[in-house]
Amino acid sequence: MIKEVLYLMAIVLGIPAGYLIAWMTRDELVAGRKWFKIVIGAFALTGIVFLIKNNLPIVLTSLFAIVVSFISLIKSRDKKWCRI
Repeated sequence: MIKEVLYLMAIVLGIPAGYLIAWMTRDELVAGRKWFKIVIGAFALTGIVFLIKNNLPIVLTSLFAIVVSFISLIKSRDKKWCRI
């Protein structure tokens, strides 16, 4: 039970990490929008493959990267957030 809570906390920590990275790179968010989509797709595929292989650390790392990239993708569409 404690292990699962720690896994969930590690994935949820991707949200503030995503906001921090998006804030630090505000001027590059719009230009990197297509790369965020590629990163999300690549890590989703990686997560599925290693979920089938029962390699949980790589699955959790993939989920963390998906969350961080998804936050950056969302913030790239926010006109108040980005510097164009």
